[in-house]
Amino acid sequence: MISYRMAKRPLNMSGEEFRAIGHELVDRIAGFYDSLPERRITPGESPRIVRDLLGRNGIPAGGTPAGELLDEVSELLFDHSLHNGHPKFLGYITSSGAPIGALADLLAAAVNPNLGKWDLSPVATEIEAQTIRWIAEMIGYPVDGGGGMVSGGNMANFLGFMAARKARADWDIRTDGLYAEPRRLTAYASQETHTWIQKAADISGLGVDAVRWVETDHLQRMNLDALQGHIEEDRSNGCRPFIVVGTAGSVSTGAVDALPEIAAICEQNNLWFHVDGAYGAPAAALPEAPAALKALALADSLALDPHKWMYCPKEAACTLVKNAQTLPDAFSFSPVYYNLDSHDSSDDEPGINYFEHGMQNTRGFRALKVWLSLRHVGRNGQVQMIRDDIALAKQLFRLCDEHPELEACTQNLSITTFRYVPEHLATGTEQAEQALNELNRQLMIRLQTGGEAYVSNAVIDGKYVLRACIVNFRTSAEDIEALPGIIVRTGQLI
Repeated sequence: MISYRMAKRPLNMSGEEFRAIGHELVDRIAGFYDSLPERRITPGESPRIVRDLLGRNGIPAGGTPAGELLDEVSELLFDHSLHNGHPKFLGYITSSGAPIGALADLLAAAVNPNLGKWDLSPVATEIEAQTIRWIAEMIGYPVDGGGGMVSGGNMANFLGFMAARKARADWDIRTDGLYAEPRRLTAYASQETHTWIQKAADISGLGVDAVRWVETDHLQRMNLDALQGHIEEDRSNGCRPFIVVGTAGSVSTGAVDALPEIAAICEQNNLWFHVDGAYGAPAAALPEAPAALKALALADSLALDPHKWMYCPKEAACTLVKNAQTLPDAFSFSPVYYNLDSHDSSDDEPGINYFEHGMQNTRGFRALKVWLSLRHVGRNGQVQMIRDDIALAKQLFRLCDEHPELEACTQNLSITTFRYVPEHLATGTEQAEQALNELNRQLMIRLQTGGEAYVSNAVIDGKYVLRACIVNFRTSAEDIEALPGIIVRTGQLI
């Protein structure tokens, strides 16, 4: 018989050892936070260089002291990463990651609950449920609905898509599948919708040809006449429309579809109304938010990502549904080994088993960082940071509009698009536009590898433009004022 008192198990640590190593790591992270403004946003290194840093040997036979490993990997991460927490990181919709969220992930990993089942994670499950209600309350969505925390926008939208698939099929689609109905289930989304819908159509068995890409108007919003026309045409051709996806903050320009009008079309046609608000939905908390964003409550389901415009570290996304039962209807299975009677079934407030509400059985404690962030700054703090980001994006639009070598293009929510147009290069002809597109493409590459400021790109009506998305609580007016000069100076080197 083995006595475990004879030797410490290799991965275990005493409280004293963990405390010493942990204090040193926290000191390193604090120094990293303080150093961010002075760091290069990215080292711009090639894959070969980064792979060589790690070495190409196999797994080591022996171990290395934990303190040494954390010293080594801290240096690797701090010196060889793209820093989306840098105040001049204005690229993709990736937030700066609140420090309290980093501490929350440490605490969550230490307790290590599994939020698949209530009795495996009692207080963690209730924190997640409260977080979901708070998010709904903040954006004006019904708080008596349901939802769940998931990994990102793809999965958050996917859960809404699958809930719609089950709710709008009048046969037992979970048992009989798609073969029981000859009319093809058909989904509708604007041409600006994120590619998650292609993945959802693929994985759900509908196939990507089941997605109707609805034309957009001059503001990159879904064209309502075109939507209604597609629905009528598809029905006449033997298809079965079931879902319309509205966008609350498109990836390219931050455009918000006419959500109230789309909701009315869905009600008229008995279609599920889903809103992809992965980026823009949190802005509905602002009293001055666009009227379209105030209509989120009309959606049957909604996706939003706290790791985007609620400043939480990844991963943290959320699916909300108006009717809490729609997620279990779409996902629940209850084999005997789940032991659903493991807590008192006579309780008039039964626990939530989140494995019934989505794809995962094993679920990490993603909600803790969102819950703590909301408690740390409150609703007012969240609203002020979102409002500041929008103001900075508007400031950038004005600066670009005033600059002789920059052309301001669009401004929605906290996304501004623009392009570099040197004074010697005329615009308007097809040849000139092609030259400008190539120039701005090369400029974006230089900016993304240069480390001084980071933007991304969009294509609007054939124009290749630069795109700044501000979801960064470290970005200041001074950072925005510096950006046009960086853009033009870099462009002049091409």
